[in-house]
Amino acid sequence: MIRAELGLGVLGTALWVYCLLDVVMTDESRIRNLSKGTWVFIVLVTSVVGSVAWLVAGRPERPATSLPYKGNTGRTAGYPEYDRPGRFLPTNPDDDEAFLRQVRERAESQMREAKRQRAERERLEREAVERERKARAAREAAEKRLEHPEPEDEAPAS
Repeated sequence: MIRAELGLGVLGTALWVYCLLDVVMTDESRIRNLSKGTWVFIVLVTSVVGSVAWLVAGRPERPATSLPYKGNTGRTAGYPEYDRPGRFLPTNPDDDEAFLRQVRERAESQMREAKRQRAERERLEREAVERERKARAAREAAEKRLEHPEPEDEAPAS
């Protein structure tokens, strides 16, 4: 008797874990009857009963086929790739004035920013060169004073 109860407990737990993972990993657009969050809650709270309910009423009826050569039987079945309903149709960007204006404005703003950054970089380089020149002149002046010390003025003795 204990073995049967233990076996049913293990099977129930395995079913619960399988269904919980199945709910979490299933694409929300394919789930039937309730939202994904509701199904997760039901399976979490009601354990085996929720798991059976998921298998009966929530799980997608057929597995998703993602590769076209296996025969896509999803929502877009029956349509060639480029005639699918809801597919975005590309347009010639040269015909879209708003797009071209946006591209031009973005390019101009990037050029302005690049010029500003270049001018700032050049200004900082000039300042660094000027500081280095002044530091070198100060070092050379200090070296001259050390090589040729000036005689101190001697005060006449009175």
